[in-house]
Order: sequence, then structure tokens, then C-alpha cells
Amino acid sequence: MSVAFRRESDEEHLEPKFELPIPSGPNLVTGRGLALIRERISELEAQLGRVDDPEAIKKLQRDLRYWNTRQVTAELAPLPLGDKVEFGTQVRILLNGKPKTFLIVGDDEADPAAGRLSFNAPLSRAMLGAEVGETLPFGNATDAIEIVEITVPPE
Repeated sequence: MSVAFRRESDEEHLEPKFELPIPSGPNLVTGRGLALIRERISELEAQLGRVDDPEAIKKLQRDLRYWNTRQVTAELAPLPLGDKVEFGTQVRILLNGKPKTFLIVGDDEADPAAGRLSFNAPLSRAMLGAEVGETLPFGNATDAIEIVEITVPPE
């Protein structure tokens, strides 16, 4: 039979459904980050009990697999000392002369607009290990970052 007369199923034209990508490397979390993961799992489990649509159920189950994996692999980071930039510290910097403040957190807790920067973000990686008063290269500038203050916020 000619391919021109073959009926293709609608399934052939659907986009494939993939699992949510898990960031590589360790899954470091703050106490707040671990609590957020647990809250998200509870929300998803509650939603599953209220949904009848098979497609919505599949999506919720996929999301639940992601968050369960993140909970199982979570490593609660030790509290930082605050003498250098590290996971869990709040850092006040001058970035190209403009003041910025960031809290270095885990991947799932990151929200740059709210001042929460993933420890895997390029800006965080550029600052990790630095002390107050240091200037660091970032982008194409050799002195783009100046570390002004490092604090350890209460959990």
C-alpha cells in the first residue's frame, strides 16, 4: 500500500513527554529549601486526589517524581561561618559598581529576582570562597565584583 494513503494516528504528531531534568551535581539545600521541597510534594499529592483528567494526572505524577527525587537526594548544607562566601551566606557586593545583595542557596530554592542565587549560577561560582574586600573577575571585566559584606542569615 502506498504511504500516501496510509492514515497516521494522531499519536504520531504529539510532542513526546519527558521527565523534568534533574540538575547535575550535589543537591545542596538550606533548611528553608528542604521545607519548600516537602511543601511542594504535599501540594502535588493533594492535587492528585482532586484531579480526574488523565493528562493532568500524568503531569502531576511527573512533577511528583521530580520533587520526590529532589527530597531523597537533598543534602542539608552545614551552616556557614560567614568569613567567606559559601553556600548559605548572604553577600552584599558591588557588581560593576552597582550594589546587589544575594543569598547563596540550592538550585530549587533559587529566585534571582528575589535575591536568591543558586550556588551553581555563574555569579555564585565566581564569588565562592571570596572574602570581604576582594575584587573578582566576572564576564569580561577583571574587577567586576567587589565583596562588600558577608553575613549568615538566621534560618
